[in-house]
Amino acid sequence: MHRMLLFALFIASPALSQTSTYEVTTTQIEDRKAVFATVESVDTLVARARIGGTVTELMVDEGVAVQRGDVVAMVVNDQLAPQIDSASQQVAAVEAELAQARIDLERAQDLNQRGVIAQAPLDQAQTAVQVLERRVASAQQQREVLIQQEREGEVLAPSGGRVLSVENPLGSVVMPGEPVAVIASDLYLLRLRLPERHARSISVGDTIEVGGAALGGDVASTGVIRQVYPQIADGRVIADAEVEGLGAFFVGERVRAYVTVDTREAIVVPAEYISTRYGNDFVSVQTEAGVQDVVVLRGEDTPAGVEILAGLSVGDVLVMP
Repeated sequence: MHRMLLFALFIASPALSQTSTYEVTTTQIEDRKAVFATVESVDTLVARARIGGTVTELMVDEGVAVQRGDVVAMVVNDQLAPQIDSASQQVAAVEAELAQARIDLERAQDLNQRGVIAQAPLDQAQTAVQVLERRVASAQQQREVLIQQEREGEVLAPSGGRVLSVENPLGSVVMPGEPVAVIASDLYLLRLRLPERHARSISVGDTIEVGGAALGGDVASTGVIRQVYPQIADGRVIADAEVEGLGAFFVGERVRAYVTVDTREAIVVPAEYISTRYGNDFVSVQTEAGVQDVVVLRGEDTPAGVEILAGLSVGDVLVMP
């Protein structure tokens, strides 16, 4: 009997010596509020028609990626082609007059050198050539203006990005300045709308957490608030946050985000000190009478452990179950 008692004490002594304890204290934790944020483009630009006419070609569709300066549509004004032809004919007519005037000038110079005519007719011939040269330049400029107007029928992408919508389909008649396509730039952010009571709780540089579903995975990501708008609209304050990894997205998609709105003191214990039995959570507390199991009410999980809402007090000593 004596040997059996010694053997039992020998077996139990290592377990007792390895038992770890944890003294309950308070710690500062952050109160987070779950809000819905929407994926927004930093800049939403509009590709507009520069001349009036008919959309004869459409090079893009919704969702297509474009670069700055790409042609997204072609607008044709049927009145420009006849005007360009008329201007070309005027240039040709004035050039013909100029060619004849130069021939007359050469003849007048030859006759003047031989003393057949006076200086006045020669001066008149020189003046006629100069006038016609300026008329040719003016006619050419007028034609270039019309050709440039025809070139402006190309509707260009104002910035690189993705086409959100096509406002005027093929065959539409548009006026100068009318939108043809709406393009979202390549830079995206999350736009948060919080109740106005939290307006003074957030600031530029605060960290937010985003659900992994928005990023195409199960792991949450973090972002930083880059701007808080000073105006409150409909009882809400608006803030923009930058988040890495918003590549696979839909502009306007709603995602869940967590924003820190306050800090408070709470009791947090390591998760390994909590055991669950019959649907209740227990911790082992060291008392003068020995180790006792105490029912606790769990709160949210934090990086430091599990928040305990009820069942423990500061100074309690926990024993590993």
